[in-house]
Amino acid sequence: MIMNTVRTRLAVATASALLFAGTPAAYATLTDTGTRAPAALTAPAARGAAYVETRLFFGTERPDGGPAVTDGQFMDFVDRQVTPAFPGGLTVQDGRGQWRDRNGVIERERSYELILLYPVGRAKAADPGIERIRDAYEKEFGQEAVARLDEPTRADF
Repeated sequence: MIMNTVRTRLAVATASALLFAGTPAAYATLTDTGTRAPAALTAPAARGAAYVETRLFFGTERPDGGPAVTDGQFMDFVDRQVTPAFPGGLTVQDGRGQWRDRNGVIERERSYELILLYPVGRAKAADPGIERIRDAYEKEFGQEAVARLDEPTRADF
């Protein structure tokens, strides 16, 4: 019994000594500006220029119970309303979403996500065009809202 206690204490003391001896060296590698961290621990260099990524979310179910917006109708809308304002490019993705309408009902529906990328310097000029797209969709397809999400990003083409 005494021998097991001595061995356990010796094992704990050895493990503690190794842990404490290694910690300063590992910490210094990560934080010391005078030394270089291993390549695996360094972040890659930022690529590309400063851009804004705007994502718009378009529902397809009509609150009045009318027929859902079809793929053809949505792509026609993109051709008429979005492409002229953002001729440099865009991305459309199919989705499934849900949201709580103004009556408190959770609506689940097929949806579209429209992604726009534009230089930060164009953000102020792009904003009115994006709002016109949102308004036009709401009016044309009887929607309560088109969600908008703006995030800073970097893009390299």
